[in-house]
Amino acid sequence: MTDFRQIPLDQMRAVVDRFEQRRQNAMATATPVRDLVKRAIRRQTPARCPSRLYRLSYDVIVRHGDGLADLFCEFPDDVAFIAPYYIFVGYQPPERKDRIDTLKVLMENARWTDEWGTTWGHAFGGVGATPVDHPIKDWSQLDDYLKKQFPDPHAPGRLNAAKAAADKFRGNRYVMGTVQMALFERLHALRGFENTFEDVYTCESEVRRLLEALTEFALGLLDEWAKIGPDGILFTDDWGTQQSLMISPKMWRALFQPCYRRMFDRAHRAGLDVIFHSCGNVTEIVGGLIEAGVDALDPLQPGAMDLAAIAKEFGGRVAFHGGIDDQHLLTQGTPGQIRDSVRWLIDTMGRPYGNGLILSPANSIPPETPLENLRALFEACHQK
Repeated sequence: MTDFRQIPLDQMRAVVDRFEQRRQNAMATATPVRDLVKRAIRRQTPARCPSRLYRLSYDVIVRHGDGLADLFCEFPDDVAFIAPYYIFVGYQPPERKDRIDTLKVLMENARWTDEWGTTWGHAFGGVGATPVDHPIKDWSQLDDYLKKQFPDPHAPGRLNAAKAAADKFRGNRYVMGTVQMALFERLHALRGFENTFEDVYTCESEVRRLLEALTEFALGLLDEWAKIGPDGILFTDDWGTQQSLMISPKMWRALFQPCYRRMFDRAHRAGLDVIFHSCGNVTEIVGGLIEAGVDALDPLQPGAMDLAAIAKEFGGRVAFHGGIDDQHLLTQGTPGQIRDSVRWLIDTMGRPYGNGLILSPANSIPPETPLENLRALFEACHQK
């Protein structure tokens, strides 16, 4: 049998296009569930915990194709997650001549540069992409960068793809927009990972200037989202390793929490829920995120966090989103173990706290996940 990564690109594209058409049509025509999700986020005891299982890379779509589409048609997602462009590629204005083929670069060996000036790399057989070069090599370049290269959140057409999708699902599904790489991730994509950890100690004034610019970008983007009218916004910013936070909680509160508070306040004033995504063990800042205005916390990695302890300390103060182990359970577990894990999650983080839980993998479903395990996941998440 041919490795799915070896099939021609045009065939991959056909698989992805057919999958998306079927998945979206199923959601658009299914029984409306928007209020179910809104009640879950407010911990108002909806009839069941809703689910968002559309957490996929191209790899898993290409591998499973119609089999995966069948599951999304049988069990349509309650949440319509809408990203106007792929996080690793970013916005490409219509006039860009060297347009990046997102599917191509994320399925082959490739390098490309996004609108921020960050160069990304993808290795064949890998999932996702990694920054390999950054535009602000020295802080002496900051003024020039901010004046000449910093992106415009109001760029014409930036959210056009999102508007079309939101119009399709509005009122039927809970529509979730996104502000990707909101602050910390964008900071180290611009300055480099190692440089950033030195900068927060040695160049605080420059860091604050760049954080202010990034915050203003996010605020502008939120204003554009507000025109479209989703129900909530997923902010993404990974803060944790598998063991702990990447910087001290004290520094996080001093440098970053005020920026998040401004973003979340802007979202709330526009009537948007705030869902915050941060991989790894972020236990030390959960309280700070709630203080800043987070309505739902994602992704709750079981291998990095004690979910029972998180539920006990923060249940009732914030809704939960995620919690299903994608690193080991989905790929190596049995269908029975997957069903048991979902039931445990509902009983531990959902039912005791007004069903304030949106069931979802803790990150993208790995392409090596067997289809029978995916069926067990979908069935368990949609049981009443």
